[in-house]
Amino acid sequence: MTLTTTRRSLLVGAAATLALPAYIRRVNAQTVVKVAGVHASPVENAWNSRIHLAMQQAAESGLIEYEFSEGVAATDYPRAMREYAESGVQLVWGESYAVEREAREVAADYPETAFLMGSSGGPEGDNFGVFGTRNHEAAYLAGMLAGKMSESNVFGSVGGYPIPEVNLLINAFRMGVKEVNADATFLNGFIGAWFDPARAQEAAIAQIDSGADILFGERIGTADGAQARGVKAIGSLIDYTPRYPETVFANAIWNYGPTIEAIVADVIAGNPVGRDYTEYSFMAHGGNELIYVDGMVPADAVPAMEAKRAAIQAGEFEVPIDANEPA
Repeated sequence: MTLTTTRRSLLVGAAATLALPAYIRRVNAQTVVKVAGVHASPVENAWNSRIHLAMQQAAESGLIEYEFSEGVAATDYPRAMREYAESGVQLVWGESYAVEREAREVAADYPETAFLMGSSGGPEGDNFGVFGTRNHEAAYLAGMLAGKMSESNVFGSVGGYPIPEVNLLINAFRMGVKEVNADATFLNGFIGAWFDPARAQEAAIAQIDSGADILFGERIGTADGAQARGVKAIGSLIDYTPRYPETVFANAIWNYGPTIEAIVADVIAGNPVGRDYTEYSFMAHGGNELIYVDGMVPADAVPAMEAKRAAIQAGEFEVPIDANEPA
């Protein structure tokens, strides 16, 4: 059977294509997904390192092409976003927490470019997607282990800034502790920086001196304070145990790969990316996990934690999300 393309069908097809958002038209015309990362902190910062590693792995697997800038100040951030959009990349990854309005203005000016931003706000339009950090399930499980290990029943935590993504992580840890230790009390400190290990260490030591004997380290440097004072700590986002083998007994790991795979799939398919990709950080998608050292954790603390982990993975238990600033 021979199919004949008519002038009418060509016109209808062209009209339908032009009716699509500019972002989708551009994706349909290209085959290579080029990604640019605009990191506000150095890529060795725990949060950024997880994203940077996942991007590198995606590039090594042939899923994307990846270039990046790091240590980009808020005053330069919109300019960096614009430069990458002008360069022709298909996806600009970033963190808009300090530049929400400006980042969205840039995205509006470049409708043919997809943007994925770590953000406390929602998506916007066809091309501005957002994500939140959600290793809170693993933090909850770590809290269940920690609750059985403390001698003082005082638990500390050191965070960067009291934004929702940080607050909910610390609160999840506390809820896990409380599930197994009703007598627990908590200390917390925010250092006012995303990457200042020395300040985080100082905050950790201050909490230890006030009675805390287990610390949740939302920021790099917390484990240094714990190590200096001979108490235990929990790492967040990355695995700190190899660096602090006598100090860090558990880590609430964040895996960013599922998020990259999800948005790249949308880019390749020509789907609008103006949606919330936070769900891909949940355990159900492999977005976070708890790892711990058997020999450092009391045997009687493990069964309840493992049962709760199974319930989370099966969708039978949902770790509450509390974004209020912890006291």
